[in-house]
Amino acid sequence: MFSDKFTDQLRDAFHEARYEPDAVVDLLGAPAHAALGRGEPEPARRASADGGPLGTLVRIFLLGDSASRAETQAALGALSVADAVAEGLLREEDGNLRADLDVRPYGDDQGSWWVVSDQDSDLRGAPVRPDHVLGVGHASLSLARATARRPVETVLDLGTGCGVQALHAARHAGRITATDLSERAISLASATFRLNELDVELARGEWFQPVAGRRFDQVVCNPPFVVGPARVDYTYRDSGLAGDDASALVVRQLPAFLNEGGVGQLLASWVHRKGEDWTDRVASWLPRGGVDAWFVQRDVAETSLYVGTWLRDAGIDPRSAEGRVKAAAWLDWFEANDVLGVGFGFVTLRRTSASHPEIVCEDLRHAFDDPLGPEAAAWLDRVSWLRQHGSPEELLATRFLVPPTVMLEEVSEPGDEGWAAVVRRLHRTDGPGWQHEVDELAAALLAGCRGALPLGDLLHLLAYGHGQSVDDLERAALPIVRDLVRHGMVVPA
Repeated sequence: MFSDKFTDQLRDAFHEARYEPDAVVDLLGAPAHAALGRGEPEPARRASADGGPLGTLVRIFLLGDSASRAETQAALGALSVADAVAEGLLREEDGNLRADLDVRPYGDDQGSWWVVSDQDSDLRGAPVRPDHVLGVGHASLSLARATARRPVETVLDLGTGCGVQALHAARHAGRITATDLSERAISLASATFRLNELDVELARGEWFQPVAGRRFDQVVCNPPFVVGPARVDYTYRDSGLAGDDASALVVRQLPAFLNEGGVGQLLASWVHRKGEDWTDRVASWLPRGGVDAWFVQRDVAETSLYVGTWLRDAGIDPRSAEGRVKAAAWLDWFEANDVLGVGFGFVTLRRTSASHPEIVCEDLRHAFDDPLGPEAAAWLDRVSWLRQHGSPEELLATRFLVPPTVMLEEVSEPGDEGWAAVVRRLHRTDGPGWQHEVDELAAALLAGCRGALPLGDLLHLLAYGHGQSVDDLERAALPIVRDLVRHGMVVPA
């Protein structure tokens, strides 16, 4: 898709019109830009009406409106409208021009790109096509924010779609390989990469087949993780595997494609079934040994809400005849398989030669502002530290600090002798906002973690002051300290 000459001319036109995230916000103003993000286009339509070439590009590509041939040609500069139609970027309609693809500016704190994808159902005014290629959506943004960003030599973007994860990987990777089963996805991803002058190896094929026998320093994957019957209505979301088997497949196979110490990160979904703990379910997907794993559950959707959400995502009204038929079949499958809800979250995997890999499954359903990527990288570092220094002897010899971002919250109730604490809770105010409830002795121990005395000395002082056995305190304290280290709530001095 897109010839080299056309790509160069389109890039020049976008540069000339300043079709980039900051310029779009400046043109529309913050309120209209925010309204557009909520699916309310009219304020942006008004703000872009007299916006010159940039305003025309906004109306065509971001609002789905038409523009006259003269306006469109002025916005495209040296690129002719005829070529834009011939290359499939625009289409003629009643003498005006409309976008036939979604091309939008997208960026991070280091700069911006353009992303080429298919228009969503709102811009199309109709349900999406079966081989629809998603643009920059909630899932791709979530994965980008949850991915660790450290310099690596090689990255695999498995199931690249329009190429969003590979764009981010270009900030920190020497070489990038992107794969997808969909021929249309490969075509649109290629257009994205060439428009941004990025050298990305593209390969088409199912799951890991295109990279068989290869290993990478990092693998990122936004798989077709929608849970339901074994069918493929839309290639961007449906794998053809039943239930959560698509997520299970990626978790099971991904570690074999990592170098030693390499990290894989993906979005995943898992079913919540009667009589089954979700943590046991996802942990069972892992290969036997050799993998550190961190499963973070961000949400759990009740089945009817889940079905309605994904029907609307494809542009299907759940009240329509088609919507009712699809919803009934979907809900019947959930009922037949004892599914109570669908969990969604992030998975971080690291290939390790350690004899005892760390496997942790955690709920993180409360709101937090910071991206999870830095926390995922730090979690792996803390696991490595515990692996090297986590014996009882070494922990007791370590001087610990409570970071300034960790607060102790107390909830007290009135009693005969004044206020009595009923809850003591450690709260990390940065990152994912971890919380740990602690008792009076643990709170007193942490108050002494100022980097001056080893943990063992603090426990001896605590035992003396409270008339406790040192051995009993050590046995009780060490598991708590390990958990707090893992969550960054105490750190080695």
